[in-house]
Amino acid sequence: MSRVGKKPIEVPAGVTVTVGENNTVTAKGTKGELTRSFNQDITISQEDGIITLVRPTDSKEHRTIHGTTRALLANMITGVSAGFERSLELVGVGYRAQLQGNKLVLNVGYSHPVEFTPEEGVQVEVPTNTKVIVKGIDKERVGALASNIRATRPPEPYKGKGIRYEGEHVRRKEGKTGK
Repeated sequence: MSRVGKKPIEVPAGVTVTVGENNTVTAKGTKGELTRSFNQDITISQEDGIITLVRPTDSKEHRTIHGTTRALLANMITGVSAGFERSLELVGVGYRAQLQGNKLVLNVGYSHPVEFTPEEGVQVEVPTNTKVIVKGIDKERVGALASNIRATRPPEPYKGKGIRYEGEHVRRKEGKTGK
């Protein structure tokens, strides 16, 4: 049995969840609204602010989608009530970030600045020129944008320069030794 799939989801105050036809779930909260269609084999039921998911059989296909469906639904509810956020740090001499309008412009050692335009529903903040915060209600989109920003200059193991997630540990290597 999926331990994640069996765990009930508590709906916080201020969030309304509606299960429509074809297992289309809409979550509305203070931060916004998210809609997603789930596999029709999984039964989604809501009673007294608690959502439970039940799978019809113990087949491999149903077991694989049971926990995933529960996790995606829980992330939707968390997103519309509290939101998600990923912080990135720029480490390196001359590495800096700035906002120009709603575009994020990174100077990370290339001959040209790298620009990112966040899609709708995702905001980017630059509190200092070496810190970037990506915020939004959809965990998948926030993580994807943060990953794309990090991929422009991932941290390298010799000097530790690059863009890293806040709190990420970069494993350092010893450089060459001269004779």
